Amino acid sequence: MRLAIGSDHRGFSLKKLVTGILTERGHSYEDFGCYNTDSVDYPDIAGKVAAVVAGGQYESGILICGSGIGMSIAANKVKGIRAALCHNAFTAYRARRHNNANILCLGAEEGKVMVPAIIDKFLSTEFEGGRHQRRLDKMSAIEGG
Repeated sequence: MRLAIGSDHRGFSLKKLVTGILTERGHSYEDFGCYNTDSVDYPDIAGKVAAVVAGGQYESGILICGSGIGMSIAANKVKGIRAALCHNAFTAYRARRHNNANILCLGAEEGKVMVPAIIDKFLSTEFEGGRHQRRLDKMSAIEGG
């Protein structure tokens, strides 16, 4: 799977762990920033990742900030993006299976123990479709598409 990844300065350390997991699992990725712990504005990074995922250049994305909330809100401003803040493997599973989420958001301040399981579940779960597609179509209508 080809992924777009990004973080703000608070998520930089966790992003290093995430890129290691992706490499270990055989996924390719492009890092859209940030590249150190200097302060940056998370909407800038979220916008870049969301744009390339929505545009189809990447299959999925991962965004990381302190809580994951800011990245999720910013990414969801881009038409066609369904960014989900996941706290465990179950929420990652549901985000993909029922909501066809295309960007995983993580909070760096929650700790690193659950991250490998969250990533594995998010990247390995297929969208179920059916009644869930009807609901996604309603979300698309809300965003004007």
